[in-house]
Amino acid sequence: MDIFTYYLLIVLFIILVSGIRVIKEYERAVIFFLGRQTAIRGPGLIYLVPILEKMVKVSFRTITMGIPSQKIITKDNVSIDIAAVAYYHIVDPKKAVIAIEDVLSAVNQISQTTVRNVVGQFMLDQLLSQTAEINKQIKDVIDNHTEPWGVQVTAVEIKDIILPDNMQRAMAKEAEAERERRAKIVAAHEKLGQAADLIAAHPVALQLRTLQTMAEISVEKNSTIIFPAQFMTTVKEVIDTIKADNISK
Repeated sequence: MDIFTYYLLIVLFIILVSGIRVIKEYERAVIFFLGRQTAIRGPGLIYLVPILEKMVKVSFRTITMGIPSQKIITKDNVSIDIAAVAYYHIVDPKKAVIAIEDVLSAVNQISQTTVRNVVGQFMLDQLLSQTAEINKQIKDVIDNHTEPWGVQVTAVEIKDIILPDNMQRAMAKEAEAERERRAKIVAAHEKLGQAADLIAAHPVALQLRTLQTMAEISVEKNSTIIFPAQFMTTVKEVIDTIKADNISK
């Protein structure tokens, strides 16, 4: 065997060995033979025909993609900053390689656009109280766009909502006013309860309060007050009670 043949065999061996590839469990290899897609191989040990076959690896693992914070104007014209996170994975490696040039960048861009469009359809109060429904709507819209690319979106979560300083102060004042209102209602209920207990112990007190109210009404001198017969009997009882108290003193 001459030296030329020896080197030729070594070169052929290197070329043949160079076609050996190892594909991980979570990966698949999209094979192109002379530029034409022919097969999807893996996982495990695969062989590519040197020079004639090329492959593109695709990962099946779920990708966590942060959607950058962006300014959005809500339906009630409030400017807010929203950041979100999306979870997706490739389900069809052939589409992910052939149908779109850069699937990761494409999903990122369509996610930002969808978040801006969907959130802009809601008012601020809805955004704060219906986050779960809004997340699902964003996820469904993105999933519809990415399905032709072989990508499935599993979840989208709004993780941060930044309000303007003046809006934060306004909401703090509103919350404080609401707490004061509730406190006044509770206090009023307690006063009513105490008044009811007092009236139950002294029935005449209610009649005295009725007379006081009528006296306040009569000051205007523009009202006509009709006294039912039963009321006159009650008034007589009140007067008798007051006389009895004075006599006892």
